[in-house]
Amino acid sequence: MGLGVDNMKQSYIFEYQDENDFRKKERSVRKYNMLAYKKLTFEFYPKIRNGEFLGELVLEDKKKKTKSYELVLPTDEMFVKVHGEIRLHYTVYEDKKIILLTNITPEGILEEGHRAELTAYKGVMISKANPEKDMFKINLLNMMQNK
Repeated sequence: MGLGVDNMKQSYIFEYQDENDFRKKERSVRKYNMLAYKKLTFEFYPKIRNGEFLGELVLEDKKKKTKSYELVLPTDEMFVKVHGEIRLHYTVYEDKKIILLTNITPEGILEEGHRAELTAYKGVMISKANPEKDMFKINLLNMMQNK
């Protein structure tokens, strides 16, 4: 009986698959999407650390005793349509009380956003690698919304 109480008190420890890479993407989220960053830092991280695993369970490995989750972060609808949802990927090692933060996606735009100052077009970040493609998507989506 006492085991359950002890488990509740002990919170999980965050570790990183590649801390440098993860931090770059996290800073990119902070820079270009403050709402997602604030939710992640002040609401989602504390809940996850306390054992409230948020998001969708995408993989369970009974041998390794791990559960992998993907948590969609709040972002504006146009960003989602152009680049995809911002997702936190993490794996829980329940027996070790470790949460391995593995990734934040979409990787391409977040990595690019960290390397260079990205510009926005009609309020949406656009890639330096494919600005025409992103602007075309944004214009197309705007036209479809206006019909």
